[in-house]
Amino acid sequence: MMKYILGIAALLFFSCGNKEDILLPKADRTIVKEVMDLSPIYIFFRVNGKDTLAEVNRKNSISTTNWILNIDKRLPLRLVIPEVMKLQEKRRGDSAHKNEAAQNYYSYADSIGKNLAFIPFTNVHYKMVKPKAEVIVFFDKSNKIWVNGLMIKNDKFKNFINEFIDKKSENYQFCFSEDLSFGNYIQYEIYLQSLKINNGQEFIN
Repeated sequence: MMKYILGIAALLFFSCGNKEDILLPKADRTIVKEVMDLSPIYIFFRVNGKDTLAEVNRKNSISTTNWILNIDKRLPLRLVIPEVMKLQEKRRGDSAHKNEAAQNYYSYADSIGKNLAFIPFTNVHYKMVKPKAEVIVFFDKSNKIWVNGLMIKNDKFKNFINEFIDKKSENYQFCFSEDLSFGNYIQYEIYLQSLKINNGQEFIN
């Protein structure tokens, strides 16, 4: 039997009498507050000597339901995204048990509303390579934003996007440092969705 309970900063996972926790990303707003008909999937933060590892538990995943990925915010994208890509490939390739309405979500904690929240990523296609585009927006591991090698202050980024990027074209790509933490990545994802500028592809490098 499995169940999970939300604290504002951690998800407690109970399986076969053992308790484990996942430190969830935090943000100041809710994108989606409730998801019905779901299957939880967990990606745990593990340490083996000097190595950081991502351990996936998808024992309760059902292909026809909405998938909720509960991922520890401390994990770097270089460990998280390859596992997410494997899950996406399995989902997209399982034609025998496909539910076109089923979605994929990341979970996080809304620190203002003090509730569990979700952000969809069903239509995001990840690539573990450098992007090629007229405009490349790069989010580095130190939470700095670079556009074609020029650093843009976070509080100026929205104005830059509105002025220089054609949201209807594919002349821009978003690239995230492979060493960026998953927690900071989710904060950027929420911000980008609020600007309505995600073009469906994201690069990790």
